[in-house]
Formats: sequence, C-alpha cells, structure tokens
Amino acid sequence: PLMITTIVLVQADPKNIPACATALAGIEGVNEVYSVSGAWDLVAIVRVPDLERIATVVTEEFARVPGIVRTQTLTAFRAYSRTDLEQAWDIGVE
Repeated sequence: PLMITTIVLVQADPKNIPACATALAGIEGVNEVYSVSGAWDLVAIVRVPDLERIATVVTEEFARVPGIVRTQTLTAFRAYSRTDLEQAWDIGVE
C-alpha cells in the first residue's frame, strides 16, 4: 500500500523534550522520533496512507502533546536512497 511520508520538525520547551518525544512516538502513524541538534529539538517521521490522516496527526494529535512550542511539516514527494542511486548508475554500464 502507498504510504505518504511526512517529516515534522518540532521545537519543544527544553524541560519537556523527553516527554514530548515519548508522547509523539506513541501516536499512531509516527514511525520514528529523533532528538536533534540545531534550531529544532525533535524530528518525527510520520507515515500514513492519506493526506487526511496527516492533517489529523499533525493538527490534532500533535497539538495535544504538552510542551510543543512550534512545528514545521514537510511532506515528502519522492524518496532517494543510496540503493536507488547505485541502481540508476548501474543501468547500461559495463
């Protein structure tokens, strides 16, 4: 089945980062949550079957997590992996 991948960048209250990460990881459709360095505190990888579910997860379920200050949502159009790139280079190469 086709899945839509969305990356959600999360700024959280510093004292709530671990609790936010745990709560986000418990939301259905959230596959992974990473604590990261830089301007954002957490990155959540969301994989769901349709755009409506993204809206529900991000605007409703993320909004219920205490300590989240701000989010930015990035929906992926296409995935590139090392395997894909190697296969592309291997086509027709002797």
